[in-house]
Amino acid sequence: MTISPDGVITFWESTTGNRYQHHNIKPDTSVLVPPKTLHPYRTIGCVFRNDSFYANIQPSDAVEMCDFNLLDESRWKAMPHEAILSVSNSVLGWQSLRLMSPTLDPQLISADLELQLQALVTEHRREQGLSADWDGHLAYLLSPALAAYELERCTGSLAGDEEFQHAIRRAVPEGHTFKGFPIQFTHRNARKIFAYSLKAEKCQEVANCRGDQVKLALRVNVYVYAENVCAVWIMYACTYRSVL
Repeated sequence: MTISPDGVITFWESTTGNRYQHHNIKPDTSVLVPPKTLHPYRTIGCVFRNDSFYANIQPSDAVEMCDFNLLDESRWKAMPHEAILSVSNSVLGWQSLRLMSPTLDPQLISADLELQLQALVTEHRREQGLSADWDGHLAYLLSPALAAYELERCTGSLAGDEEFQHAIRRAVPEGHTFKGFPIQFTHRNARKIFAYSLKAEKCQEVANCRGDQVKLALRVNVYVYAENVCAVWIMYACTYRSVL
């Protein structure tokens, strides 16, 4: 957040670089309906930088109702400068902690989890008297969509959706229907993943798909970050021709 000399407030989204101008309300103004905001931020508890810290002590922490005059002691509680210096000096004496670099191979664990989930879907369909005919080419086409979903989570921007839609249209035979269900997890337990996925109606429609020339596809993309934290993206998909 930056405040211009004229009092114009701008919010900055660090992950995307987007800027949002905020229209500040006037102090002591009775507002029945909060002004419409054009940014995604809802509440604010404090404002700080390297040499100052202000705690929001206004009746509401809603951004729409917040007055950003940081010098108003009835609305913002400033931390004493000496306290900030004492914390800064003590931090300088600490040994910096480094995050462990990822040691997992994302391609290997993606392929392994994909095989496990395929086996679970096949078993699930067999229990219902249904066969499981897997389409490797369709599964391949699902990868860009999963990459785009992870990129959106990281940056807030979705890219490549139009290209994915075109690829699917070309791959699906005429007269057939495509259904897909993406979902994301932070663990790699295949049975827990499939059990939770089946709670979604869209996933059930894919896993229990009935029709003529049913083809199944499943793609797993695992993204590994520091400390081996994983973002596990899965897409269940199928194509079929309705017999109704």
